[in-house]
Amino acid sequence: MLLAGIAAVAAGAGLLGSTEIVQPRRVGAADVARLNAVLELYRSVDYECGGGLLYREVARFAESVYRMLDWSHPAGLTPRLVAAVAAARHLAGWTALDAGRHADAQRHFVAGERAALTAGDVPLAAMIRYSQAKQLQHLRHNRDALATLQLAHAQLGPHATPAVDALLWGAEAASIAALGDHQSAVTTLGKASDAFERIQNEREPDWMGFYDQGELFAQYGRVYRDRARRDSGQASEAVRWVEDAIAAFGPANVRSTVLNEVGLCSALFLADEPEQALAVGARVVKKSQAMSSKRVVDRVVNLRRDLARHRALPEVAEFDRVLTARAAAAA
Repeated sequence: MLLAGIAAVAAGAGLLGSTEIVQPRRVGAADVARLNAVLELYRSVDYECGGGLLYREVARFAESVYRMLDWSHPAGLTPRLVAAVAAARHLAGWTALDAGRHADAQRHFVAGERAALTAGDVPLAAMIRYSQAKQLQHLRHNRDALATLQLAHAQLGPHATPAVDALLWGAEAASIAALGDHQSAVTTLGKASDAFERIQNEREPDWMGFYDQGELFAQYGRVYRDRARRDSGQASEAVRWVEDAIAAFGPANVRSTVLNEVGLCSALFLADEPEQALAVGARVVKKSQAMSSKRVVDRVVNLRRDLARHRALPEVAEFDRVLTARAAAAA
């Protein structure tokens, strides 16, 4: 019902036709404002419910407004219009990624990146590259993810803001740790933290509104979980960082909270706290069933990697069987 309501708002604003084709007309500043407002509505649903619920709706919307680039509009409006369309394609890519539709995600990301660069919106292009890197990380292509993030950072130049810097450095640290260079990963996390301390929200792009301390702490949790897989002495730090991330997330950011609860379950297994891990694991399995995020499901199934040395416990063996069944159902 909510998605139908958002689609009705988009159609009423002339941004989405009943047959997916909107009749060409002259575009004004109010149309761009409406486009961005509809995107915010879709983002709020994505944070709470996951991309599987809405990626088709967002893709339909993004492809509809993409056609607006060929409509007549004042020359001075071009950068804002193209940037808004780029943001729409980016969100379509992000929701497709979350739904596990990786080919569709890449198609939208490429279109969004092209539009952002055409608009001269270098920070938005960096954000889209960050999302491409998150897709590569999810698929465990961490070397390619790192190269993508480094390109984004290199091309930001004077357009960099503290929040965008922190976002990129945090993601870089996660890929560096996954590649085994834990000392460099910790150093890069320090750069992310230093940038985070300089953030002034009123000077950041509107689309960076999601980025908060929880997102930063979550990257610390990822790095320390990777360290703990090679050095069990780091496991307690992994637990601490993930718990801090969960505490820092706002109530509307349901998906990030669940993803980090999955991370907490892993960290507890690595810290040789299987009873606590099982309690958290049972909770995240239940929550994942209520979400439409294939990315969350993939992370839950991947818990099998970190429970291995406790599999001799009957309760852990049963949890492993639950995860195996969840993997089969999601395939």
